Amino acid sequence: MTWDLLLTGGEAGDVAVSGGRIAAIGPALPRDAREVADVSGCLVTPGLIDLHTHVGPGYWGIDPDPIAWCSGVTSWVDAGSAGAYTVTGLRRVADAAAVRVHALLNISAVGLAGRTGESRDLANCDVALAVDTIQANRDLFHGVKVRIDAETVGANGVEPLRRGLAAAQACGVPVMVHIGTAPPSLDEVLDLLRPGDLVTHCSSGIAAPLGPSVRAAAGRGVLLDLGHGSGGFAFDVLEAQLDAGLRPYTVSTDLHARSLHGPVFDLPTTMAKLLAVGVPLADVIAAVTAHPAAALGLTCALEVGAPADIAIFDVREEPLTVVDAHRQVRVSPVRLVNRATYVAGRLLPPRLPAPPAPWIPLTDAQRSALDRRSQAIRDLLTTPLVGVDGLAEQFPRRSS
Repeated sequence: MTWDLLLTGGEAGDVAVSGGRIAAIGPALPRDAREVADVSGCLVTPGLIDLHTHVGPGYWGIDPDPIAWCSGVTSWVDAGSAGAYTVTGLRRVADAAAVRVHALLNISAVGLAGRTGESRDLANCDVALAVDTIQANRDLFHGVKVRIDAETVGANGVEPLRRGLAAAQACGVPVMVHIGTAPPSLDEVLDLLRPGDLVTHCSSGIAAPLGPSVRAAAGRGVLLDLGHGSGGFAFDVLEAQLDAGLRPYTVSTDLHARSLHGPVFDLPTTMAKLLAVGVPLADVIAAVTAHPAAALGLTCALEVGAPADIAIFDVREEPLTVVDAHRQVRVSPVRLVNRATYVAGRLLPPRLPAPPAPWIPLTDAQRSALDRRSQAIRDLLTTPLVGVDGLAEQFPRRSS
């Protein structure tokens, strides 16, 4: 049998791919493949799952493909960009993407068309409509998303969360709840959650989830998700949680239009922030592969028969300075650099990112960096790829 792809020299052995799935794993597999890639010395993982992103339509959304091909993220979970009214827009994104797009349905039917405020009108938080939408789109939706903070819910307190939980219960899926500025209080939010539900921004410097209610929630099986974002992660809060025996079950970026250019950048950079506070690499890998897969019932494994979603990394033993949402700095002992990303055995090709939307606030430094990057890309692409020594005469002239 001729395989489609063979990755050779990985720590777990060679990996053969056929028909979009892993066909064999083992030492010194036969080199009978259409494409052979040497990954000796590299970290080979299942394609990463980013449990909290925004790739759907609206204020926060970004295109996943220009980030995925050089970050190893093959499964993107859109966390509430779409509500019942805007599912069609998210479906178009999912159908067009080279990566796998999964989603959590916003309990507010308007989703995240705007920056905030989607649950101030409780008429938008229609439980029956949310249930019908999930049931009609089971391939896309794996849970419910509810944002609970003062701006989002206004005077409605935790009622949008109660409705999100009711919809999730009816569909047999978890809820992911965003925490932020009170009211309502963090205790009110956490006390409602069930085993298997997720708290995103779990190390938020704004919500500061450090009290007994967090320990009680984690103790009964509520899952802590990092959800970095542009304002949802603080090193000092995470360090205090680690000292108290609490650790994020899943590590996600909350990558969106306002966090893409910093402070998040991508999932490997976010993973380095866990390494910087002493979380072992194997545990960080689990938090972006096996754990998010278990949380939402997804497939993520390097095993025969599994989809051939694979990420290849260089693990460089060099310090990497990383920053949280509040400009606190730590240093990771290693840097994870993606070398290749495969979805269903297909190598994701390079893609250039679109410029930021006009409503995205950027610092002068970010704008200058984007201008320099654009110029560097232009310079690269306007320089001939090779000189005469790198060319062949494709259509030789006939000798007369």
